[in-house]
Amino acid sequence: MPNMRSFVVLPALPEPLKDLEFLARNMFWCWNLELVRLFKRIDSALWRGCGYNPVKLLSSVAQDRLNELARNDSFLCELKRCTEKLKSYISSTGWFQKKIGTEDVENIAYFSAEFGLHECLPIYSGGLGILAGDHLKTASDLAVPMVGVGLLYQKGYFRQYLNIDGWQQEAYVASDFYNMPVELARDKDGNEVVISIEYPDGLVRARVWFINIGRVKLYLLDANIDENSPQARIITSSLYSGDNEMRIRQEIMLGIGGLRALRAVGINPTVCHMNEGHAAFLGLERIRELMTEGNMTFHEALEATKGGNVFTVHTPVKAGNDEFPQDLVEKYLGSLCSVLRISKEQLLALGRVNPENNQELFKMPVLAIRLSSYRNGVSKLHGEVSRQIWSPLWPEVPIDEIPIDSVTNGVHIKSWLSEEMNVLFERYLGPGWPEEPANSPVWNDIDSVPDEELWRPHQRSKVGLIAFTRSRLKAQMQRRGTYHTELNWAEEVLDPEALTIGFARRFASYKRGTLLLRDPQRLIKILSNTERPVQIVFAGKAHPRDAEGKELIRQIIHFASQYNVRRRIAFLEDYDMNVARYMVRGVDVWLNNPRRPMEASGTSGMKAALNGALNLSTLDGWWCEGYKPEGGWIIGAGESYDDLNYQDAVESQAIYNLLENEIIPLYYTRSADQLPRAWIARMKNSMKWITPRFNTFRMFKEYMEKFYIPAAIRWNHLTKDNSARAKALSAWNAQIKNSWNGLNILDVDVRLHGRNGDGQLQANRQELKVGASLDVKALIKLGKIQPEDIAVQLYKGPLNSWGGISQGRTVTMKCEETSSQTPDNQRWFTATVKCRHSGQMGLAVRIVPKHQDLPNPWEPGLVLWENQVSK
Repeated sequence: MPNMRSFVVLPALPEPLKDLEFLARNMFWCWNLELVRLFKRIDSALWRGCGYNPVKLLSSVAQDRLNELARNDSFLCELKRCTEKLKSYISSTGWFQKKIGTEDVENIAYFSAEFGLHECLPIYSGGLGILAGDHLKTASDLAVPMVGVGLLYQKGYFRQYLNIDGWQQEAYVASDFYNMPVELARDKDGNEVVISIEYPDGLVRARVWFINIGRVKLYLLDANIDENSPQARIITSSLYSGDNEMRIRQEIMLGIGGLRALRAVGINPTVCHMNEGHAAFLGLERIRELMTEGNMTFHEALEATKGGNVFTVHTPVKAGNDEFPQDLVEKYLGSLCSVLRISKEQLLALGRVNPENNQELFKMPVLAIRLSSYRNGVSKLHGEVSRQIWSPLWPEVPIDEIPIDSVTNGVHIKSWLSEEMNVLFERYLGPGWPEEPANSPVWNDIDSVPDEELWRPHQRSKVGLIAFTRSRLKAQMQRRGTYHTELNWAEEVLDPEALTIGFARRFASYKRGTLLLRDPQRLIKILSNTERPVQIVFAGKAHPRDAEGKELIRQIIHFASQYNVRRRIAFLEDYDMNVARYMVRGVDVWLNNPRRPMEASGTSGMKAALNGALNLSTLDGWWCEGYKPEGGWIIGAGESYDDLNYQDAVESQAIYNLLENEIIPLYYTRSADQLPRAWIARMKNSMKWITPRFNTFRMFKEYMEKFYIPAAIRWNHLTKDNSARAKALSAWNAQIKNSWNGLNILDVDVRLHGRNGDGQLQANRQELKVGASLDVKALIKLGKIQPEDIAVQLYKGPLNSWGGISQGRTVTMKCEETSSQTPDNQRWFTATVKCRHSGQMGLAVRIVPKHQDLPNPWEPGLVLWENQVSK
């Protein structure tokens, strides 16, 4: 191959238009409609043709058109207004400085395998990436010192198209980074920033790119450079493709390489947030850094590292959690063991639920959990499910106390709200509503919006969805080679006046994309009703290796053709953020029917709700918190079934019943002016309940309060003074673990308050009255442990049918002074508790470790219950 010299050609913008480059290279435009209108004004057809990518637009527009705009006073005035808006946004003081202002939070680094910012940056696949994108946009709006870290995939996620039989096909399209809103990171001398990682087959280098997202930056690693071998160059080729070996190579690049990239650009994060387990290797890199720089042992560095790490677990589905065989982990991380001064067995144990099980696969979520002090699920139900799933990591700890919290997801409102609804909100909620979207009283003003004014923009969005659907279907048919005479029906698909249901998500089996098709005749009757028509728009991708998911898509295509309802059912190929916006803005009902409790959270229904759609969903994920009878519908009542086929039968019938008896009649009951006023009332109820609660402003503030601020304070506390507190905590941990087997609960005495010895309660049942008090004494054999190093607790609460305590609460017992009758290594601990509720109650005594620097008592993995022998 000849020696090739490369160079980059930039658009030649006339001087009056130079700020267009500034606007195009900051993703602020993608959630600010004024900027979108500005780019569209340059050339609306070219804007669409460039995939709504302003950088590509500026490099494609004719020079004559640019010169013409440079003389257009109206355009220049609008350009100046948009430029001033962005500059003012970047320089202004935000919520973080006004409300938080702590010096402890210097930099939060948010690591994710995917980021969904806009469809012109195809480095996302679905909900996980969309959430990550919304997270960074909100960090920008709140002026939080955050950076994102990910990979810049050359081919992104696959492009979906269906063959004539309806079977999903995948195509991978290479991205042109130089015509995208990404820029190369450079050092002070103007050289590209490049990091390197040692892989088994040699050194792999990656250059660092960045994306401006308002006030924050997203840094992305790209291994497709000339210095690398062909095998190394494909590490960042595409998202979620390849085998296990490619996945571990990518995740090393994300976690280890991502942290090195931040160091290379001069960023030293106090808090690292792992969005799912893909980035868990960053914890090992943080440990390595501390050991190298601070003269620390592995366990000392581990204590410090955990304090500054946050881990969000997303999926309860086994296939969604990466796990690797032992030989692969040893191949790629074995050399790290000598640097960390641990054995391969110790390394492998970090990723196993049972560290001693040599047959267990190495699980990335387990590694992330073990290397983090702060962990959360993405809805209240998902928090409960996650505590159940990962409870084996904390043996003997009650499920309710497993240290996995929850923060329910939200959506970035300005990114998903239609232009028409945005105008309506400004008129009735006030122009400042975007500054406090989590303020519930503001949203009560939705009731003051006249019904016709809310219905009109919603209907316009539906017309927009239908026009988009017809255009997309026609293009799909032409690509498949459909006869020209058959293309006409695409112009008649869907009816602007019909009740429109939307279903769009990843086609995994548990999401049950074909549940609505289970009783064909009943569904056809619903769809074919000429007086009260119903139509459905489907979209979504199956994973390239998920044949079962692909079959679900195929069934939808065949159903529409077989039963001649092609004008009532549309499947939109290549589901992306653009398709999603049309759908959540244009449908009347958003359908979501996963098998409970498999949906971690889900956010598409939130996006639909803020645009006026009503949710119809199983009680799973966020809908357990979002459902109100006056604002949506539930499928079933949250029941669990062992027979999945029976569950599908029951819940599909529930959907048909709701459609026939409630939803369709409500939609088509019109007043004299042809408005569905009862339906609009539900729209208002849904919007004013869901929108202020399920947005990323509320979500992000929860992350700040629960995790980011405590983690930053803890990291700084443990690492200051040459990590003295981390070293002390590590030594204490080792000592408490070595001495734990000498601990024992020798005696427990429970008496009615104020009585003498005849009031002693035995282990068998005894009846008490509400208001009675119990004195509890426990004699503890301490062995080599000091009283201040443990917490002796009463664990009390109602008994369940299995004889265990449910919804338990703890009371800390007080250590008494020693007496002449008490041996030196034994102490009495006492507490008084009051019986406040009737019913069968239970209490038990337990001992847990206690140290001022522990984030929770379960970190050392030690607990001793009454009648147990300490282990």
